[in-house]
Amino acid sequence: HGTRDDALAATRPRLKKMRKAGLYDPGLERDACGVGMVANVDGSESHLLIDQALEVLVNLEHRGAAGSDPNTGDGAGILFKMPHSFFKRVGHDAGFDIPESGRYGVGMIFLPGDADLRTKVEAEVAAGLADEGLTVLGWRDVPHDPGAIGYLAREVMPVIRQVFVEEPGSSSNGVDADAFERHLYIARKGIERRVVALTASVPEQELDEFYVCSLSSRTILYKGLLMASQIARFYSDLREPDLTSSFAIIHQRFSTNTLGEWKLAHPYRYLCHNGEINTVRGNRNWMSAREHSLTSDLFGDDVSKLTPVNAVAASDTASLDEVFELLTIGGRSIEHVAAMMIPESWYGHESMTQARKDFYEYHGGVMEPWDGPALVAFTDGRKVGAVLDRNGLRPFRYYITRDGLLVMASEAGVLDIEPERIAEKRRLQPGRMFLLDLDKGRIVGDDEIKDGLAARRPYGEWLEQERVVLDDLPEPPADAVPGIDLDTLVTRQQAFGYTQEDLRILIGPMGREGAEVIGSMGNDTPLAVLSDRPQPLFTYFKQLFAQVSNPPLDAIREELVTQMSLPAGKRGGLFEESPEHARLLRIDRTVLLNSDLARIKALDRPGLRTKTISTLFPVADGARGLRTALDRMRDETDQALADGYTLIVLSDRGVDAENTYVPALLAVGGVHHHLIRQQTRTMLDIIVESGEPRENHHFATLYGYGASAVNPYLAFETLAGLREHNTVSERTLPDQATAEYNFAKAIEKGVLKVMSKMGISTLQGYQGAQIFESLGLSQELVDEFFTWTPTRI
Repeated sequence: HGTRDDALAATRPRLKKMRKAGLYDPGLERDACGVGMVANVDGSESHLLIDQALEVLVNLEHRGAAGSDPNTGDGAGILFKMPHSFFKRVGHDAGFDIPESGRYGVGMIFLPGDADLRTKVEAEVAAGLADEGLTVLGWRDVPHDPGAIGYLAREVMPVIRQVFVEEPGSSSNGVDADAFERHLYIARKGIERRVVALTASVPEQELDEFYVCSLSSRTILYKGLLMASQIARFYSDLREPDLTSSFAIIHQRFSTNTLGEWKLAHPYRYLCHNGEINTVRGNRNWMSAREHSLTSDLFGDDVSKLTPVNAVAASDTASLDEVFELLTIGGRSIEHVAAMMIPESWYGHESMTQARKDFYEYHGGVMEPWDGPALVAFTDGRKVGAVLDRNGLRPFRYYITRDGLLVMASEAGVLDIEPERIAEKRRLQPGRMFLLDLDKGRIVGDDEIKDGLAARRPYGEWLEQERVVLDDLPEPPADAVPGIDLDTLVTRQQAFGYTQEDLRILIGPMGREGAEVIGSMGNDTPLAVLSDRPQPLFTYFKQLFAQVSNPPLDAIREELVTQMSLPAGKRGGLFEESPEHARLLRIDRTVLLNSDLARIKALDRPGLRTKTISTLFPVADGARGLRTALDRMRDETDQALADGYTLIVLSDRGVDAENTYVPALLAVGGVHHHLIRQQTRTMLDIIVESGEPRENHHFATLYGYGASAVNPYLAFETLAGLREHNTVSERTLPDQATAEYNFAKAIEKGVLKVMSKMGISTLQGYQGAQIFESLGLSQELVDEFFTWTPTRI
């Protein structure tokens, strides 16, 4: 370093936070990384374990990446148990005394480089801690060597400090460790809100540097925009002999299509991750919608201080970590949270016990899966564990030595171990969980974990009492099921934009074969925005695809891991468990026959009532009528909620010369995002009764923007018209009931294929996930009705 380095700095590209500009959207970034874990099974602490974890990290460095500056990586970090002896010593050196272990917490904080702004931020940190009755013992500058890292990383390097916080109880009282962690969590959320408030007077770019890496009495986190081989040289603390731990989780980040940031390095506060959460947009939406109804005996009135749960600019892993942290601090064990958020495949699993299936079905009604290729290693400071997604697309291999050392990593061979020392050598299997209880000094097997979770509550009894299965509902009266009107069929087909191609190539063959027609050509249909003919709104959306290095899921040969069934109705609170949480309608076939929809409309049970809302408006009202209808539907939905309805049917039946319809996708997106903004989306679910949808993409977009099920009544009537005129081909259609079943089956198979391309296994995870980009719709329209959808024009 020196004058030459400084002189060259002006000519180098500056690393900075990338914002949405032109065709670049930072929300579409993806990553695939290296993960490792080292632990002493008996819970004993040593500095050797830290050295071993760092060796594992260095041996995973090839999984990271570097850019124009070969010494600036995408990020690396290490998360380990609070090293009490070390902090006792350095606290004394810094001029303050550290209490006994468990009575204090340490915050690892990235702060702005500007001195005046840093002073303001530190004042907000102290005020946020004081709000929770926490006393600041002192601050410590974390020793680090900027010369050990690349020039791009140095240019955006924050000031790195640790704040030491005392537990609020008196010395005569025992420490309630869980309550202390809750205080620290609530304080951190308050600090984040306070610092965000500073953006009113401070440029946002300057506050991008602020980040609370960790604030805990149990764990500490060292990370940054580093390469694996740099972290021990950069943070001299990691080389101190009295810095000890019983475990360490490490991560080498590989980010795709993006520049790294200090705060985006893994691990996060509770976990690190290899892969991507493909459903994250929907997961964030659902989480935002739950915030209004959060209640908790543990948090009490403080529950109002927990929001927003997900930071606006968080990555997919950061969002996963934020919810994982909330549920763990809210009272669940880490293995319970991992099983809720990343469930193994259970639907249709013949060899799985019914008790375990009941556990997963019950919790599926509480939270949707966070789906995508995922290897997640996690800890709460007392247990460490890992879970693999149901497809097992991210390997995690582990050794256990005869002297009780556990080594887990994305690859084998990351730590030199003599073969004769190895007692056990395995890999984590799809959907399975690994758990080491450090307090008890034992490894808990997957079956023991899952059976223990399933036995926590009588989930099966609750489901039997409260859950309603659509197929078990009584047959509706004949007059409740709409019939087929061939006299007006052609007119209505024209009104909904059907073409001869729809009839001959799509609907007819699907009704006959139960599968979509396979062709050898790609989709060369011109963009809808360039057409001079009216186009369905669905065609203005294009499906996105998974960006990480794995192929589409094989939904045919891996049918066991896919699930098209989903629950519908009012969701229970995140922190409680009760029979009422199971009071939902399970829909196993989400392309509804007319008789299925009639059953749903007839529902009138406690907690399961259905309201039909028309999407029609007078033709004479023109475009103004469309806006009026959209506002009316949202008002009627709010009223339905107030009246105790938990299911609404958006219906366009009744189109005629005087009445036209709001496009089904616009109606669903409008109501869905309105309820998210009102934070009432989890109070009811949306079902669509429409003549519009007739091909896979139409249904995929409806599910993707929040619909739970779709009744394509005009497609079914079209099958009757084709049979009446025998216009499909020389081979005639089967009877009407079989043709409708075949069409519904073909659509579900087609939607599953679309989901598979995105790396999503469950329709519940796909629902509301918005895996689309818009081409040709105005930003204003997208912002209101399809919020957070990328729009390219």
